[in-house]
Amino acid sequence: MTVETIYILRHGFRLNWVTTNWKSATGLPRDPPLAAFGETQAKEVADHFLSLPEDQRPTIIFSSPYYRCLQTAKPTSAALGIPIYVEHGLSEWYSPVAPGTGLHPRPGPASALQAFFPEIDPAWSSVYYSSRRGEDVDGVHARAAGALAALVPEVARRFPPAQHARVLLVSHAATTIALARALLGRREMPLRIACCSLSMFERAEGGSGWAARVLGDGSHLKDGPQRDWGFEDIEIADGKVVHDHGVPGTEDEKDEPVGSQIVELPSRM
Repeated sequence: MTVETIYILRHGFRLNWVTTNWKSATGLPRDPPLAAFGETQAKEVADHFLSLPEDQRPTIIFSSPYYRCLQTAKPTSAALGIPIYVEHGLSEWYSPVAPGTGLHPRPGPASALQAFFPEIDPAWSSVYYSSRRGEDVDGVHARAAGALAALVPEVARRFPPAQHARVLLVSHAATTIALARALLGRREMPLRIACCSLSMFERAEGGSGWAARVLGDGSHLKDGPQRDWGFEDIEIADGKVVHDHGVPGTEDEKDEPVGSQIVELPSRM
């Protein structure tokens, strides 16, 4: 059975939006955890999924490797009794690095992150990696489309038939928007995504393409949508997204792996 339903969830409210006095649990730069409010939001998401009929609940979770996304996925994993698989193709969007400033951070492999989140099953190897040199707006959209094109068929290939018709992807605002646009084939679709807001897509009739049932919905959250973001919020200079600095000390590191890790992509997403 192919994947028939895709849920996409943005992570919860970040601690660095509340205070500058925070520490990365993994030691990775730019990897803040959730604030207490964000943890509450994540639990509300889990309660929402638990309230659905069993045949509507996700049976598998793929999460960005960033700590806040794994924290967001954790309550749903516990409530539904399903593992979390780490997928680097769902990672944070960073704008291109300024020349000579090194590379953007990249979280460790699933086997290392499992020490922080026992719910992680390290058996899944990521199907896609973003470049540590960053991406422009076209780049993050290309990455989202490429990750979906690799991920959806791989779920059907790697797991027993009929096991996972409904998947949950946990990601970041920009990546979530790019994923939604890729599924719908609407590159310029206006969309803003709030913390722990949920989107739902089902295969269109006939099995070709996807239809949105819900986009950026926050009705399951007690305090409603918070801290929404859209691509119209990015900083532009001379018609291009403003470059960001890499992490000091990474100037000589290699930017690999990058892109699809699937040798031959199946034809159907």
